[in-house]
Amino acid sequence: MITIILVGITTFPLELELKWIATHKDVFPSFISDWLMAVYTGVTETGNRFPFIMYGTDWLAFAHVIIGLLFIGPLKDPVKNKWVIEWGMICCVLVFPLAFIAGTIRGIPFFHRLVDCSFGIIGIIPLWIVRKKIDKLERITASKK
Repeated sequence: MITIILVGITTFPLELELKWIATHKDVFPSFISDWLMAVYTGVTETGNRFPFIMYGTDWLAFAHVIIGLLFIGPLKDPVKNKWVIEWGMICCVLVFPLAFIAGTIRGIPFFHRLVDCSFGIIGIIPLWIVRKKIDKLERITASKK
């Protein structure tokens, strides 16, 4: 919950963050630094020429914050809001087709698609653990009735 909210918040200053990365590009292997420089150039030029398009990244950031807030439900009442955890797990699985289909269509380098897929893998692990704990809590609650 906290991580996805932080991801959203850090998406707002996207150009500033990419500028910082561009100044430190030498710490990355060339195939990564070349890609980062292309992203930086693309975001900067788009922001300068068509700033309204950057409004889309603002909505992306907002969506991350709102999705993070959705997970307050399972925190308050895990059994009642187990569906949120299951929905999150489905979202993690759906990262893969998006990364490989849209990533291919958009010309995203393979290594970056793998990085994107890692978010699905990393995200599903704590969700799976929480889901198992909710299932156990559900069984305990049901046995007390």
